[in-house]
Amino acid sequence: MDIAWAPAFAVVAWLSAAWPPTGRGTLVLAVVSLWAMRLGLHIALRHDGEDRRYAAMRQKHGARWWWWSFFQVFLLQALLVWVISWPVRQSVAAPAPWNALDSVGAVMAAGGFLFEMVADRQLTRFRADPGNAGRVMDRGLWAWSRHPNYFGDALMWWGLFVAGFAATGAWWPAVSPLAMTVLLLRVSGVTLLEEDIGERRPGYAAYIRRTSAFVPWPPTSTPPR
Repeated sequence: MDIAWAPAFAVVAWLSAAWPPTGRGTLVLAVVSLWAMRLGLHIALRHDGEDRRYAAMRQKHGARWWWWSFFQVFLLQALLVWVISWPVRQSVAAPAPWNALDSVGAVMAAGGFLFEMVADRQLTRFRADPGNAGRVMDRGLWAWSRHPNYFGDALMWWGLFVAGFAATGAWWPAVSPLAMTVLLLRVSGVTLLEEDIGERRPGYAAYIRRTSAFVPWPPTSTPPR
């Protein structure tokens, strides 16, 4: 399901697009498609057995997991894809001409995509070095944020919302980037990943004290606000 998460957004975007697409639609389709292909491939290549988060859920639910996972994993993520893709569906289907807000959204979306891609690439190279086993990745973008890949992901979705707003003037699809940001911060992202990482990486406590959790910020000698 994790591998299919990002590609599902690309499928929804292409099925929703007007044809031929407008300039806005073309840009949004390109960003979402590139993001989906890269993230799906990134997760697939690093996949090595069951994710520990799903393993914990399987242990918690026991014999019920075979049917409970349909609701808690598959159906829930399908619903999230549908809700979070609202501004994307608006952007690729609306006939409104390009305007200044589209340029802002394009910069945010493309910038967020590149930020996430670079952060993931830096972490992959760090993990590939056997000498870094047990060490904390605190170089490159990771010196400014403990989760720069998640920040880039969130920024991209806020940019896509701006593009959707430029197309329709509707504010309510802001639920899309808000939901994605909450997921990345409180549900399946930062909070979940940092629950026990200090036990596996002794230097992580000091890393937390000097590095922002999400929004990139220069490292400090005191806990970031």
